[in-house]
Parts: sequence; structure tokens; C-alpha cells
Amino acid sequence: MVGRLSATGGQGAHIAATSDAEAVARWMAEYRGSPRTLAAYRREAERLLMWLSEQGLGLAEVRRDHLEAFEAFLADPRPRERWVGPPRPRQAEDWRPFRGPLSPASRRQSLVILQGMFAWLAEAGWVAHNPFRLMRDKRRRLDNRQGGIERYLEAPLWGWLWDWLSRPVEEGASPRVRFEWARRRFVFGFAYLLAPRIAEMSAARMGDFRRREGRWWWEVVGKGSKAARIPVPPDMVTLLMEWRAVLGLAGEPQPDDDSPLLRALDGRRGLGDNRLYRLIRETFSEAAAALEQEQGDAARPWALRLRQATPHWLRHTALTHQAQAGVELRYLAATARHSRLDTTARYLHAEDEAWHRQQSRHGLARPGADDGGGEPV
Repeated sequence: MVGRLSATGGQGAHIAATSDAEAVARWMAEYRGSPRTLAAYRREAERLLMWLSEQGLGLAEVRRDHLEAFEAFLADPRPRERWVGPPRPRQAEDWRPFRGPLSPASRRQSLVILQGMFAWLAEAGWVAHNPFRLMRDKRRRLDNRQGGIERYLEAPLWGWLWDWLSRPVEEGASPRVRFEWARRRFVFGFAYLLAPRIAEMSAARMGDFRRREGRWWWEVVGKGSKAARIPVPPDMVTLLMEWRAVLGLAGEPQPDDDSPLLRALDGRRGLGDNRLYRLIRETFSEAAAALEQEQGDAARPWALRLRQATPHWLRHTALTHQAQAGVELRYLAATARHSRLDTTARYLHAEDEAWHRQQSRHGLARPGADDGGGEPV
């Protein structure tokens, strides 16, 4: 990771560091128990340090206006040959920190992470202040907990997608095509019924599904290394047994079965995060094309929605639809494994629906003008 000596020279700091890079490494060490969080935080911190190096700045010199310039840079990293490139190993000569411009949501997430980093560095005495605190609209822009969840598939669109996923393969299809069809259907069913994160899906083992006193549970270690036990609905049990049959496995999974739940084409090796991510995105894209072909221009808004969707949309879709089905907030929070109820409450759209019903009472007809009489006021 690039870095330079802090403008403070580390004087008065409460951490052992001699450069910005070392100070940031100390911050990142706080997340060593959460590998995926650590990787995301390292990526954003590295991008900032590289950009600051290009500007001839250190962390202690960052001002409010620098944050504006950095956010604009995230939206359009230039020169492209310096910053943008395809996925490569970090040590490769042609490695670049960006795959392309960041979306508004990704830029916001980057700033959220860096805001937390600066807060830690300020507390550690490495920087004199946190420049994010000078942002007047900080809560609106940087607090991801504000507002409701919008990145999900509405019920009619999900219904069409599941019907499409469930269409049988053509007669005479190869074993590989049949396997991929079954795997894709299982992946989407798993994501929709249990609301897992993508890392939890790829890490799942057969033995994580267990039956106790006639009830099925899914045991998962999720974000922050938190262990949880999630009720498994009947449809998921059916999908699991169908998937095991595709793999040539008989009966129920045993508690000591540590084999991967999701498998590669050989039916044995597990499916990594990146391959699973691509599988889901490719499926969304293929589904969008099929929807447009079937329904024409009328389906273009739905097709666009599918093309925008990422794997995490499936988690949002699952939790939103559970909320709409009447699942109580406390149980919804337990399924989502949220530590705060207000985080889960973002999936409740009852207020939006009630507000819309109330607003529909307001039209162009003059209030009280039911008989057409009277003079205008």
C-alpha cells in the first residue's frame, strides 16, 4: 500500500506508525477477523492513498474541498490507462485499482468507509481532524442507513423470474446444460428463501442444514463472524433434496458432511465467490434478454431492472418480500442477522403504501365540487 509521512510526523499519535500507509494498516488490523470487510476497506483506503500521492498530499492535509475532488475522481478515474483495467493479481504489473467509474451507490459506500477510517485516525492522533465532519449534508450522503431499500425485485418481476428459472431444459440437452440449469435454479431459490449474503452461499456446506425435532435449520457464520441458526421453509427443503439428487447424493445431509453445498461442474469442488457472482449476474442478463424477447418494449423497464441487479439484490428481495408477507420485524431481523432493528426496518414499505393511498385521494377535481355548482373562489 502506498503512503507518505503524515504532516504531523506522527507526533502525539497513539499508534506505532511512521507513515500514512502504516497508520492505515493499523486501522485495517481492527478488521482482521472479518476477511471480506478487510478486503473492502483495504481497497477503498488504497485508492485514496494512491490518489493523495498523485496530489502530493498526506492524510493530515486532506481538506473538505479535497473530498469533493476525490468523489469526482471516483466517478471518472482519469487518466484511464493509469487507473482502470481488468481484474489482475495485485502484484501484476498491469494491475489497476478500478474496473471502471464507480456508481453513485459505490461512491457513497467508499466515502462511508473512509469517513470511518478518518474518525479512527483522528482518535488515534494521527490526523488533527476528520474532514468528513465538515460536510454539511453528511448524514444524507454518507449514512447508508437512511432511507428505504430500493434495490430489490418487485413481486411480479420475481414471480416471472422464478417461472423462467423453472422452465425445463430442452429435450436432448447435454448433461452439462442440465446440471447448470439445476444449479442456477437452486442458487436463486436458496438466495430468495434464506436471504444469505453471497459469501455465505459460497461457504455453505451440506452439513449446515440440520433437522431437529422435525424442523430444519440452516446454521451459518456470517458477517463479523457471527453464528446464527435460520429456520428453513418447506420450499427450501424441497430444493435441497432436488439438488442433492442432481449431485447423485441420496437422503438427507448429515451433520458431519463438510462437502460444499454449491458445486462446480465436476460436482465435487466448491463454487467460489467470484464464480458465484458471475453466475448470478449472467443469469440476470440472460433473463432480461428473454423477457424483452417475449414481451417486447412493454417489458423494457423490467428488463432494465434485471440488468441493474446484483447478487445482493436477491437478499434485499428476500427480506422485502418477507416483510410484505407479514413476517414480524423481530423475526425478520433475526433472519437478516441485523444488530439494529432500524436497519431491518428499511425493508418495511407499509408507510410508502399508506402514503400513496392517502395521496391518491388528491386529484384535479376541486375539493367538495360534487354537484358542479357554485362560483369559483
